[in-house]
Amino acid sequence: MAVLQLEKQRGRYAALAIAAVVIVVGIPLWWKTTETYRAWLPFSEISELDSLQLQLSVDIEVVFSRGTLTPEQQTKVPLSNVREQEHVVDAKTGLRYTYETKYRTATIMEEDALNQHTAAEADLSLHMLTESSCGSVVVYVIPDSSTLLPEDVKVYVGQRRTALLRSAPIKSSWSLKEVLSNLDPHVEKVVNTMSFSHQDIIAALSDRVRMAKVTKESMADNMRAIKSSPGYEITFSLLNPDPKSHNLHWEIEGALHDYIQPLLNKLSPIANFSVDSQILYYAVLGVNPRFDNSVSAYTLSADSLSHVINPVEARLGSNAASSNPVLNFLLYVPDALHSPLFIRDHSKREVPSNAFHSPRWGGIMVYNVNEMYGSEAELPVDININMAKVMGVFLAQLRLLLGLQHTHPPPGFVLQSPGSAGLADWELDRLLWSRSVENIATASTTITSLAQLLDQIGNIVINDNIAQQVSSAVTSLQSAVAELEAGNLAFALQYSREAILASERAFFDPSLLHLLYFPDDQKFAIYIPLFLPMCVPIVLSLLKIVSETRQRQADKQAKKD
Repeated sequence: MAVLQLEKQRGRYAALAIAAVVIVVGIPLWWKTTETYRAWLPFSEISELDSLQLQLSVDIEVVFSRGTLTPEQQTKVPLSNVREQEHVVDAKTGLRYTYETKYRTATIMEEDALNQHTAAEADLSLHMLTESSCGSVVVYVIPDSSTLLPEDVKVYVGQRRTALLRSAPIKSSWSLKEVLSNLDPHVEKVVNTMSFSHQDIIAALSDRVRMAKVTKESMADNMRAIKSSPGYEITFSLLNPDPKSHNLHWEIEGALHDYIQPLLNKLSPIANFSVDSQILYYAVLGVNPRFDNSVSAYTLSADSLSHVINPVEARLGSNAASSNPVLNFLLYVPDALHSPLFIRDHSKREVPSNAFHSPRWGGIMVYNVNEMYGSEAELPVDININMAKVMGVFLAQLRLLLGLQHTHPPPGFVLQSPGSAGLADWELDRLLWSRSVENIATASTTITSLAQLLDQIGNIVINDNIAQQVSSAVTSLQSAVAELEAGNLAFALQYSREAILASERAFFDPSLLHLLYFPDDQKFAIYIPLFLPMCVPIVLSLLKIVSETRQRQADKQAKKD
């Protein structure tokens, strides 16, 4: 009897030991070795980015030249003034514009620069004296009697970040405050022309706000321009559908160097550009033009232009080594049987440039050569393409597709042509403001969406490199917002580019999908055949031990009673 009791006791100890090993060692070891690794993420900082409050600060300098202020008024400058505007875009997005205006009188060297014969010479001379910071605006107030501007011109906006403003006749009895109150509305118009507009910023926030808050013009401009990207591929293609009749020659390398490269050099802070060219033979538009007897020419209607791109795009090829978006510019020379060929708009009128562009894709220009040779010419005819004419059209299309919208100045304003650079400094600033805000909006939306996804689905592995990218994106976003508030536009753009790069690398990391489709029912299907045969004997033994313990306690209590 004692031997039997001792055997039962040994069995109970064995069952308890096995259960203790399973509970203390086995379950924690299994839990640790099968858990999903999730590196730490700054969820609190990411949640703050969901509510985006942007402050854009613009430094304005108003310089009074000789003859615009009385000696008494000059004694009260320099001084400064701060003007703020607040806009509530939606419940999670707000904007504040801060315009800090500093007033001073012109230096002797600036007075000499303003004594040039033309406004363009004065603008260049002022630029040689000092270079304004990115995003700033300098307004030189010149007397009403100045001959720098024609009589009907109120404001001259140069190639840089300076403008000449003709002052209204000033009464000697006016105080400086009255002079400034009369001048400030004109300065505000200059700033609205040379710096960002509210609708441009709202359009840049299209990833966060409803497009209903954007005007139709800004919406069209935003949908036309290609989305912000770290780099772009630009391809120029010459389409020769009839090489038996036309032997085409185009000096594309020199044309790109003279017309396109200066613009891309100025846009280098925004993105990296790669340019290439090609000639495609026997490439047709894919749409049969109609012959119009009234003009003895073939025509393409505006409704048929949308059917031109797809057949041609199949011949263009693609750069598989790059993930950057591609802008295509096609020069199409019609074959001899369909020449001349003209493009007509929706009003049935011929387009002067004989070209059209497709939003976020590129542009196509039709170049007629039928007038360059007679019917008795020997085929194929050697034809030299006028690259100045072609590049003028392509340059205008490239500006539109990159977001450089045409500025509509108020009456009395004259905008100097950007010249060979293809882009004025203040135009670049306008684009930098929009791209910085667009990058911040896109990166914040991407990173908050990723945080919500990772928070809702616990099966997704968060590797250290993803956590590093997320932290880098959050830090860059915070720095970009701070630099915008400080008015450092160049640094704001740099940090916003880093933010969008890091956020997209984290969002599209392939490791995030590793355990995304591994639901709980599959876990049970795997673990039950492994653990059930082992757990049943242990659980039954424990239940038996508990039952025997209760029975012994009951017997002892009965003996006492």
